[in-house]
Amino acid sequence: MTTKEITTPLKKSDVKSLKCGDSVLLTGEIYTARDAAHKRLVEAMQKGEDLPFDLQDSIIYYVGPTPPVPGRVIGSAGPTTSGRMDAYAPTLIKEGITAMIGKGVRTSDVISAMKEHTAVYFGALGGAGAYLAECVESSQLVAYEDLGAEAIRRLTVAKMPLTVIIDCEGNNLYEKGRALYLDFRGKGETDE
Repeated sequence: MTTKEITTPLKKSDVKSLKCGDSVLLTGEIYTARDAAHKRLVEAMQKGEDLPFDLQDSIIYYVGPTPPVPGRVIGSAGPTTSGRMDAYAPTLIKEGITAMIGKGVRTSDVISAMKEHTAVYFGALGGAGAYLAECVESSQLVAYEDLGAEAIRRLTVAKMPLTVIIDCEGNNLYEKGRALYLDFRGKGETDE
């Protein structure tokens, strides 16, 4: 399997070329946001307020990084569970984000929004926050400083390793992987 190298901004034409199961190395600017920041973004949109960054062709990483240690720009930066953002993600997808990075399953509403508006969901390796932090070249506070680790930051990343979990056609690696496993098991194979 080959690894695709992609750079931001992530245009819809780039999203269309990514398929469920693809390995990618991501380079460029991405934004961090967890559930509290997502709630504020959606509330600001509902009030017609300006947002702290342009959502168009943006990528949001579901992470609350730890403080940096001396000599580093960021502390541990592993993904958080994506389901916490599912109430807000369809609205942000509709407004222009083209990718999300996290871990875990997504709701049917999120997947429908991804299909309708051409977005992709990347999985980052859970439990590898220190390793993923090594891909971060810079980190700048953008908004909601009062949220601490959950504030929105602009990260510049280089060759961040990710996997396409759900592509813009709704193909889902969690479902595909399970089906392959069940098919394998159905052929008489065992774990022994």
